[in-house]
Amino acid sequence: MVVYLVGAGPGDVDLITVKAVKVLKKADVVLYDYLSNDEILDYAPDNAKKIYVGKKAGAHYKKQEEINKLIVKEAQDKINSKDGKSEPIVVRLKGGDPFVFGRGGEEIIELVEANVNFEIIPGVTSAIGAPTSLGLPVSHRGVATSFTVVTGHEDPTKSEKQVKWDFTADTLIILMGIGNIEENTKEIMKYRDPKTPACVVESGTLPGERIIFATLENIADKNINTPAILIIGNVIDIFKDMDYLKEKQ
Repeated sequence: MVVYLVGAGPGDVDLITVKAVKVLKKADVVLYDYLSNDEILDYAPDNAKKIYVGKKAGAHYKKQEEINKLIVKEAQDKINSKDGKSEPIVVRLKGGDPFVFGRGGEEIIELVEANVNFEIIPGVTSAIGAPTSLGLPVSHRGVATSFTVVTGHEDPTKSEKQVKWDFTADTLIILMGIGNIEENTKEIMKYRDPKTPACVVESGTLPGERIIFATLENIADKNINTPAILIIGNVIDIFKDMDYLKEKQ
């Protein structure tokens, strides 16, 4: 019996890994997030049990603690009902990568405590996949030698915030931060020039993908739809220059 924590990638169904597809095709149970592309579920057998445990801004179908326990329960139920002919497989399917703000660590702690075997299958995180698919480099020789990926929405129940916004990396990539974009950018401007290039990538790698250019001081004024990520840094100007050249060719 194995529980697989599987990264579904940034949205485009073709960006899921080959290993993830192989596991999904054999799944008995799939517990899946609010995914950008439901087509990924089509890889699972028709008779597989599919359980929605999605969380998105303002609409948490289940709390994380409930999801942790549900994964263990489904695994144990399958162990107890095993017919002796095959090894049951439970898949926890998560958007992006399980360990990039996917709370995969909390889920494996629960599995370890319940003595349930597990395996992690990495996925392409939107933090890198979304800009890369557009041709926007998060690092670039002579411009950006480092990047930081940070959450834009910390757990409000924390006694103290961990994100101080004083990051020194050349490129800053913010996930889950559109709801707090005004507050976050004000804090970032305490440490960065307000004229620093900024952009938002909406629905990265999907057909409705859109990129919005601005600066740190005015990106919060733009009309932005989620899901989206915020990128801040001079690499954005490199991308804009390349895009300009492509349009002229």
